[in-house]
Amino acid sequence: MGPAVRPRLGLYFDFRNPEPWRRDPTAYYGWHLDLIEEADRRGIGSIWVSEHHFVDDGYMPVPLTALAAVAARTKQARLGTAVVVAPLQHPMAIAEQAAVVDVISGGRLELGLGAGYVAPEFEAFGADLGRRYRDTDHALGEIGRIFADRRCTPSPVQLAVPLWAGYLGPQGAARAGRLGVGLLTHNRDSFGIYRDALEASGHGVEVARMGGVVDFLVADDPEEAFERIVPHRTHQLNSYRQQAALGTGRTPRRLTEDEVREGRGSGVVGAMQILTVDEAITRIAGICEGLPVEHLYLWASIGAMPEDLAERQMELLTGQVQPALLSV
Repeated sequence: MGPAVRPRLGLYFDFRNPEPWRRDPTAYYGWHLDLIEEADRRGIGSIWVSEHHFVDDGYMPVPLTALAAVAARTKQARLGTAVVVAPLQHPMAIAEQAAVVDVISGGRLELGLGAGYVAPEFEAFGADLGRRYRDTDHALGEIGRIFADRRCTPSPVQLAVPLWAGYLGPQGAARAGRLGVGLLTHNRDSFGIYRDALEASGHGVEVARMGGVVDFLVADDPEEAFERIVPHRTHQLNSYRQQAALGTGRTPRRLTEDEVREGRGSGVVGAMQILTVDEAITRIAGICEGLPVEHLYLWASIGAMPEDLAERQMELLTGQVQPALLSV
């Protein structure tokens, strides 16, 4: 394996605003944008936004709309979607929205598309859940062609907007490789499949790009921060379980806070770690070793966790973790 790659470190936002911590939405969005603007001023590498629909805690439904606002408040961070649920929109609609973000940001967009999985989302948008991977493959290819042929207005600033497939597992890695796009996972087991598919499809391994979210946060006092975050993590996990079960007839069992505590770092459902700065630096270096990782991003806020923890994590990432990685 080769030397460790120096990835751009980023923050990942879903804008959840659940009970019992709900804030006025305008004020809460304002806090997010203030946090992002300060992170950008301090040199954060990237900002990423996700997509889900009809979630009662306000999960962000329109990531490119959110990134347009972020683009107007930032100057240097790359701006990514992880992911736009591609089957819910026509490729031209995604391309036009993406181009506007790229123009507002001066050419900083990273466009990640995914297949989705929540049945009611597909029903509401008139999309076919059974075709979701084919539709996403098509969107990745078609949007690349739209940009290359300058068929949307405005045209993006970047000559080639970086495209990413939000695919997991071996089949997803092969799909991303055949399409010649980035792969939004840093799963080491996926790299060989992705690399081989890139080569077999004529794209060449030199275009390989990986990235994704990590399963830890950073804090000064991990034990104290973990206890404060547990209720918010429990909400997050139960919300994802509920979303995945919609339309299946299943009723998911709700995790308790004690179960989330017990899963800490053990690899079971709900496992999440809070690391010190030094631990985070070591973990990131290990993730990247021998892989073409361009982006790693941490949850900026899990389930509307205490704002002081989110703000302090941003300070630690930009002030200590990122500089240490860049100096290696």
